[in-house]
Amino acid sequence: MILSADKLGFSYPDRPERIFSDLSLNIAAGEVVCVLGPNGVGKSTLLRCLAGLSQPNAGEVELDGRSMASLSRPEIARQLALVPQSHETVFAFSVRTVVEMGRAPHLGLFDVPGKEVTELALAALSTLGIGHLAEAAYTEISGGERQLVQIARVLVQAPKLMILDEPTAHLDFANQVRFLALVRRLVETGLAVIFTTHAPDHAYMLADRTLVLSRDHPPAVGPTSKILTEETLSQAYGVPIRVIRSGNHITCVAEIDRA
Repeated sequence: MILSADKLGFSYPDRPERIFSDLSLNIAAGEVVCVLGPNGVGKSTLLRCLAGLSQPNAGEVELDGRSMASLSRPEIARQLALVPQSHETVFAFSVRTVVEMGRAPHLGLFDVPGKEVTELALAALSTLGIGHLAEAAYTEISGGERQLVQIARVLVQAPKLMILDEPTAHLDFANQVRFLALVRRLVETGLAVIFTTHAPDHAYMLADRTLVLSRDHPPAVGPTSKILTEETLSQAYGVPIRVIRSGNHITCVAEIDRA
């Protein structure tokens, strides 16, 4: 397993109630796991715990068979990459430079990125269809473009596990489709991916397994086709949801009384 979480629990010091508890999850090479649930149930917090950026109050996370707590940040960064929901900077680095920074975990303390790293960065930008932005200032591009730049940075980092917090939130429809196709190609090379989303159809299209978090019910995890049911989604989001299946696609529709 690339990553294993055993009976995780998390709460903030000023909020004694648990954000989540007794949560166990394993992620293998070449596997995609999706995390669904309404706002405030701890999706982003869970990802931070899995990335070693937040310490759970209970349970343990292992990365490639080693306790996350025993690893240094460079050791973790060589194994996994986290793309958060927002990523602002006050420095007007070029897009190419931001992407090149993804290679830092593989360089020595005083090493400077060379031609090889630049070529990797340009190739990653080209793969995502934003090669024309290479010399643009990162502070001057759109939120959706920044999201793609951060994904390009992950490609240069070359981790075993990619952790994505709502990666399609700022992308237009076409770029959402391109992103989902890219992730599918990457997992075919052995990369493991865990991502959060508010779009159950993205989970159905991409994820091998899905974890659903809710306020009033225990975490539900299993094969995506079995987890994405009307009962589970309605319980999680607190509104009646219909799941319409058509071939390899689903559409989730909230039932609203318009009378």
